[in-house]
Amino acid sequence: GSPYQPAIEALESHPEKKFYNVSNLGGAKYDTLPYSIRVLFESSVRNCDGFLVKETDAMNILDWKTKQNRVEVPFCPARVVLQDFTGIPAMVDFAAMREAVRNAGGDPVKVNPACPTDLTVDHSLHIDFSKCAIQNAPNPGGGEQKPLARLSPLKPPLRKPPPCRGQSSCRGSCGAAEAGRSSGAFSAQIENTPILCPFHLQPVPEPETVLKNQEMEFGRNRERLQFFKWSSKVFENISIIPPETGMAHQVNLEYLSRVVFDVKNFLHPDSVVGTDSHTTMVNGLGILGWGVGGIETEAVMLGMPLSLTLPEVVGCELTGTVSPFATSIDIVLSITKHLRQADVAGKFVEFFGSGVSQLSIADRTTIANMCPEYGAILSFFPVDNVTLKHLKHAGFDKAKLEVTEAYLKAVKLFRSDDSSSREPEYSQVVQVSLSSIIPYVSGPKRSQDRVAVNNMKSDFQACLNEKSGVKGFQIAAEKQNDVVPVQYEGNEYKLSHGCVVIAAVISCTNNCNPSVMLAAGLLAKKAVEAGLVVKPYIRTSLSPGSGMVTHYLSSSGVLPYLSKLGFEVVGYGCSTCVGNTAPLPEGIRNAIKQGDIIACGVLSGTKNFEGCLCDCVRANYLASPPLVVAYAIAGTVQIDFDTEPLGTGSNGKSIYLRDIWPTRQELHTVEEECVISSMFKELKEKMEKGNKRWNLLEAPESTLFPWDLKSTYIRCPSFFDKLAKEAVPPQAVENAHVLLFLGDSVTTDHISPAGSIARSSAAAKYLTSKGLTPREFNSYGARRGNDAVMTRGTFANIKLLNKFIGKPAPKTVHFPSGQTLDVFEAAELYQKEGIPVIILAGKKYGLGSSRDWAAKGPFLLGVKAVLAESYEKVHRSQLIGIGIAPLQFRPGENPSTLGLTGREQFSILFPPDLSPRMTLDIKTSTGKVFSAIALFENNMEITLYKNGGSLNFVARRFL
Repeated sequence: GSPYQPAIEALESHPEKKFYNVSNLGGAKYDTLPYSIRVLFESSVRNCDGFLVKETDAMNILDWKTKQNRVEVPFCPARVVLQDFTGIPAMVDFAAMREAVRNAGGDPVKVNPACPTDLTVDHSLHIDFSKCAIQNAPNPGGGEQKPLARLSPLKPPLRKPPPCRGQSSCRGSCGAAEAGRSSGAFSAQIENTPILCPFHLQPVPEPETVLKNQEMEFGRNRERLQFFKWSSKVFENISIIPPETGMAHQVNLEYLSRVVFDVKNFLHPDSVVGTDSHTTMVNGLGILGWGVGGIETEAVMLGMPLSLTLPEVVGCELTGTVSPFATSIDIVLSITKHLRQADVAGKFVEFFGSGVSQLSIADRTTIANMCPEYGAILSFFPVDNVTLKHLKHAGFDKAKLEVTEAYLKAVKLFRSDDSSSREPEYSQVVQVSLSSIIPYVSGPKRSQDRVAVNNMKSDFQACLNEKSGVKGFQIAAEKQNDVVPVQYEGNEYKLSHGCVVIAAVISCTNNCNPSVMLAAGLLAKKAVEAGLVVKPYIRTSLSPGSGMVTHYLSSSGVLPYLSKLGFEVVGYGCSTCVGNTAPLPEGIRNAIKQGDIIACGVLSGTKNFEGCLCDCVRANYLASPPLVVAYAIAGTVQIDFDTEPLGTGSNGKSIYLRDIWPTRQELHTVEEECVISSMFKELKEKMEKGNKRWNLLEAPESTLFPWDLKSTYIRCPSFFDKLAKEAVPPQAVENAHVLLFLGDSVTTDHISPAGSIARSSAAAKYLTSKGLTPREFNSYGARRGNDAVMTRGTFANIKLLNKFIGKPAPKTVHFPSGQTLDVFEAAELYQKEGIPVIILAGKKYGLGSSRDWAAKGPFLLGVKAVLAESYEKVHRSQLIGIGIAPLQFRPGENPSTLGLTGREQFSILFPPDLSPRMTLDIKTSTGKVFSAIALFENNMEITLYKNGGSLNFVARRFL
C-alpha cells in the first residue's frame, strides 16, 4: 500500500466516507498549487507503490513551483475511454496478447485491462441515405395537437410536413399520419416501442434515414460488434456502450463522468485519458483528462502510469461580459486564439477570474475540447457552483452531490467566486476580456486560419489569387469569374468559385453546446418563414451527435424547418467529421472538375483538412451551425452578409442575415423551456435498456478469440511475433533506404489511414483480392482492426507531398529498381529484400489529432527510425511506444544544409547504454557523417524502446 496511509481521514459530513487528506499533507505549499496540479498530487499519493510511483514523485509534484518543466512525473488516471475505431485495435491487441502470452507459456486469463475502461461504439456511421422523404412532421400521429402546442414555445404552423425537395431518391410517403405510422412500425421492430419525445411523450417520427443507417451499421459492422461483445464478456473491467446512443465525446461527458469516484466508500477525484483527441472536453467539468494515442491508452489499460513532464500551468483570467451577437463558438474561438498566441503548447491551462461564472458548462467543455487546436495538454475549469448546478440537471442525486461538494471542499478542489479565496500561483497569466469578441470562421485549408465573417468575401478572393499553398488556390485572374452551368433534377444551376456544395451541421466538439445547434434551428425557422430556400444540389446534412441535441431541436419545434431546408438528421454518429460523406451527385462533380471550380464545404465539426471530405471539394470552412445554415442558403462563401442579401423572400423583398439571426434572448427563452434534466433521464434509460439488436447479437465466450482467417475486418496483428521472455538490446540500422522524403507540417492525417478507401489504392487491391467489391470496402476507420488494410492505407493520402515525386501523390521511389510505386508496394519490396527503411522529414512531423495507426502503420511498413527537424509531442511518444526511434537533426541542420538527397543509404548505431537525448552518429553511403539527437525524454522511454515498444514490454510482465 501507499506510504501515505496516515493521511487517510473520514469526511466530516459523511464519516463512512474515507479519503487521502492531501490538503493537510501538503500544507502551505498545497494551497498555492494550481487546482489541476492538486489532482496530480492526490493521484501520486494514492498510487504510490515505490516502483511505478515513488515517494519522490509525490514530493516533486508538491514542489511544482520550483520543479515545473524540470522533472518527469507518473500519472495514474482513474479510467480510460476508448472510441470504437480506436477501441478495436486496443482490444485486438489484447486478444493477440492473450495468444502470445499463452504461446510463451503464461496464463492468458491474467491478461485484462487494469483500470475501468469504457468503450463507446459509435464512430462508424456512414451517411448512406442522405435526404429521405419522410419529414419530421411536427404533429406525428395526426389527432390532437394541444399538448404539443401548449408546451412548445414555437407553435409549429405547419399542419402538413413540408413537401420533399423533388429528390429523385424519394423513399416513402409524405403524409404526416403516414410518416408517424410507418417509422413508428419501423422503430417498433427494433426497440419494441416507438421513440417517445421526452418532453411531450408523443412518438417522435424520426426520419427513416436514421433507422436505415442503424440497420446498415449493424449489417456492415456485425463482425466488429461481435468482437466487442466477446471482449465485454471475457475481459474484466471493460464496459461497452452499444451503437446509436450518442457520440463518444458526448456520451463521455453526459454519462461516463464520475467527477468524484466513490469506490467502496473511498473517495478520490475522477480523471481520465482517452484515445479520442476530444477527451479534454471533460476538463470543463473539473475532471482532469486528456487525449493520448491508442498506444499509450493501451499501456494505461495494462496498468502502467503515463509519464509526463511536470507541466507549466498558464492561468487564464476571464474578465468583462459577453456581447449578444457572439455565439458560444465565437467566445470559444476567441479564447483559443488568445491561448494560441500565448504559446501554451505542452502546458496545462487553468481558468480563473470573474468571467468564469458567465460561461455555461457547455461553453467550458467546448473550450476545453479545443485543446488540440492550441496545443495545450488540457484546459481545466475547477468545479464550482455552475458545475454543481449542471450535475444536478445531469441526474446526480442529492446524496451524491452532497458528498461530491463536501469532498472537493475538504481537499480544496472547489473554486468559489468569493473574493476572500486566494488564487493559486501560476507559471504565467493570460488575460482575456470577454467584451471584445466577434464571429469568425476557419479555413479554407487549415483550422488554424481564422477569417472574420465580415472579411470572408475579400479573404476568399485573396485565396484565389494567392499561389498554391496553405491558403492559396492560384486561379488565374481571367478564370476567377468563370461560371459553369449544370443541369440537376431538371433545372439549370450555375456553379462558380466559392459555391457551396456541402453544408453539414455536425455536432462534433464545438456543438456539444446545444444552444449553438438551437441557434441554427431558430435561424432555419426564420428563414423558412421568410420564404428562403437551399439549392437542391447542395449536400446538406444534420448530424446531431447525441440524443440530447436532437431533443433540444425536436422539443423546440425547429427540426421540421431544418428538414425543409434539407438538413435531415442522419443518425447519432460522428459522420462527416471522419470523411464518411456520401459522394456528391455525379453531374455536380463533373462540372466542378471540368471547370476547375474551387467548390466549398462548410461544416461545423473540427476536421477540415483538404481532400478529407470529397476529393473535388478543395475549400473547407469550419463555421458555427447557424452560419453553416446561412452559407447554405446563400449558396456561396463569396458574400458580405452586412451589405448583400441571403436571397429573396416570398414577399419579393431582399432578406439579410440580420433579419433572421436569433437574438440571445430568444435563444435563452427557448433553451429554458427545453429542460436539460429530462434529456439526461432519457439518456440514462437508453443506456440501461441498451439496443435490442445489440442485446440479441451472439458472440463467442472462449478465453482466446477464435480468429476467422477469412475476415477482412479483424485479424491477429504481428506486433508480438518476436515475444521472448527477455528483451534484446536495440539493433543498429544498417544501409537503410529512405522510404519517404517529406517536408514540414506533415500531419497524422497524411500519415495514417482515414476516410474512404480509394479504388486505385493498395488497400483496395488487397480487398479486391479477398473478393470484395468497391461498394463493400467501407472506410479505413471501420477496418482499423485489420492490420493488412491499415498498413496499406498508411501514407495513402492523396495530398501527401513526397520530395522524390515532386507533386502530391501517395507514391514513392523504390531505389534498388528505380520504380515509382505506391508507398506500401515499395515498402513491401524493401522488406522482401531485407533492406530497412527510414523517413526523412522537416519541422513539426506528426501534427494534428493523435492516431495510433500513425505509428503502427509505419512500424508494419518496416520503418526503423524517423529523422526530422522537430516533432509533435504526442506523435513522438507514439513512435517510441511502437518501437520506432525518433531522431532529430541538430539545431540549424536539416537535409538541405547537410546536402542530403534522400537517395543515399543510412546507417545508425545505437549504443547499449542509450541515454535520454543522446547524440548518435549517422553515416551515409556517400561517405557523409553527421549527428542527430535520439529524442528519448526519460529512462522509461528507453526501457520501452529496448523492449520493442510498450505492448511487448507489458506482455513480458504477464510471463
